[in-house]
Amino acid sequence: MTSAWVSRAISAIERDFNRSADTHLIQVPCLQLPNISIYLKDESIHPSGSLKHRLARSLFLYGICNGWIREGTPIVEASSGSTAISEAYFAQLLDLPFHSVIPANTSREKIKKIEFLGGICHLVEGGDIYSHAERIAHELGGHYMDQFTFAERATDWRANNNIAESMFRQMALEADPVPKWVVVSAGTGGTSATIGRYIRYQKLATQLCVADPENSVYYDYYQSGDRSVTSREPSRIEGIGRPRVEASFLPTVVDRMIKVDDAASLAAIRVLQCLLDRKCGGSTGTNVWATMQIVAEMVKRGESGSVVTLICDGGERYLTTYYDDAWIAKQGLDPAPYEAWLRDFLDTGKPAAL
Repeated sequence: MTSAWVSRAISAIERDFNRSADTHLIQVPCLQLPNISIYLKDESIHPSGSLKHRLARSLFLYGICNGWIREGTPIVEASSGSTAISEAYFAQLLDLPFHSVIPANTSREKIKKIEFLGGICHLVEGGDIYSHAERIAHELGGHYMDQFTFAERATDWRANNNIAESMFRQMALEADPVPKWVVVSAGTGGTSATIGRYIRYQKLATQLCVADPENSVYYDYYQSGDRSVTSREPSRIEGIGRPRVEASFLPTVVDRMIKVDDAASLAAIRVLQCLLDRKCGGSTGTNVWATMQIVAEMVKRGESGSVVTLICDGGERYLTTYYDDAWIAKQGLDPAPYEAWLRDFLDTGKPAAL
């Protein structure tokens, strides 16, 4: 028998979903690329401000329907920030205690947002946020959400307004409604798993590219097939890239991966700010840089068509990092050459050597 609390909790999540409009699909103004259209699906407009809103909603429904989350259950997550913000949002909606275990280098803006939503942050030096989250959940008698394991299975990839269905539905009236490529980056791997499966399920000709930042092992794993590969350094692009291969990352649904320098990611969000008059997060820059590499290849081959990527979250969460010249210099990063390449390509429509 379904408990009264479970019914109320699912209804509360459904009401929140019903109040939320779909995220926008923005066409990037690229006047010198008349045969290629670039689109950004803006996931930053979700109520909790990022792509991870979809994942958090799915993880809560998954946990409730599996009987893992009940009235009063403390929720614990290992997260670099955006997932924690989105889960804190839903925990507050359901009046559940929320604890986030995050890397110590997580931006202050994200930490403040988690705390604003009632969450408690546990900062950890190094990369092992997993065991700390498991320990805290055990001590509290709570539920460890474990996004890195459950992201690819908590979301219904066939339909139910997942990100893939939404993206392709919004493309339906465009000049090139079936994109040549969809480009995403991977944190858990849940987004790429959902989109890759959906493309195959719908028998679409679209190919899926995953962009991977520095200090992440996904690209190496994709190239070598060695699941044991690890990295000692954490990703500087928050929300994406992992020091180990996560269970939710499925390389078999990916057609291509591109390794992206962190300086290139920062250059891309600077250029994007000029194009859209708004700030976006670092993972969006990773997506955009990889997208422009694919577009440059299409130009060289004389191809036409559309390419879709994501705005993962807004840049207001990174004012003291990615938008701070002192922080960038301290990291030893130089976005200038990458920014010059992007601006030249967009101005001329002709990709130069980098």
